[in-house]
Amino acid sequence: MTALTLNLDSIAHLTYDQFRELCRENRDIRLELTAKGELIVMPPTGWESGRRNSNLNLDLGLWNRQTGLGVLFDSSTGFILPNGAIRSPDAAWVASERLTALNPDPEGFLPLAPDFVIELRSASDRLKPLQDKMQEYIDNGVRLGWLLNPKDRTVEIYRIGKGIEVLHSPIEVSGEDVLPGFVLSLEGIFGS
Repeated sequence: MTALTLNLDSIAHLTYDQFRELCRENRDIRLELTAKGELIVMPPTGWESGRRNSNLNLDLGLWNRQTGLGVLFDSSTGFILPNGAIRSPDAAWVASERLTALNPDPEGFLPLAPDFVIELRSASDRLKPLQDKMQEYIDNGVRLGWLLNPKDRTVEIYRIGKGIEVLHSPIEVSGEDVLPGFVLSLEGIFGS
């Protein structure tokens, strides 16, 4: 199943509080809100995507636990980007000092762009909307982003101020200076 985008312009423009309440009342549904005010309803993933996503979050979490450099978030976390969109990457990481300085409401969405994001393409995802979402992250201040595409065995690397780098059948990918020392093995994502 693919994500469903609802254009609500003709009846309402959801405020932050209305969107937050909609999410609270519908906790079993993953929702995002675009900068244009469109509501995106995302279906659950299949078991294979769930397994892959769990493994990459585990790897990132173990690195983060060892370094203590930041805070890791899963796909259920909403981030309010500077353009007003409320997005939920499959994995996200924020440097500790940025989060501490913010002192956010623990029950609300985080009003910042993460430092790092991962989007993992599931079998039913269309590629173009994911690429647009990745570019939106970078345009809003995300320093490094990976679009992992098991179907095509590619990784698209997004960085501020640089063109998109596409790796074909890589064995691993590095967190560069954003996640110093973090290297994600792609064996569990792409298979052998």
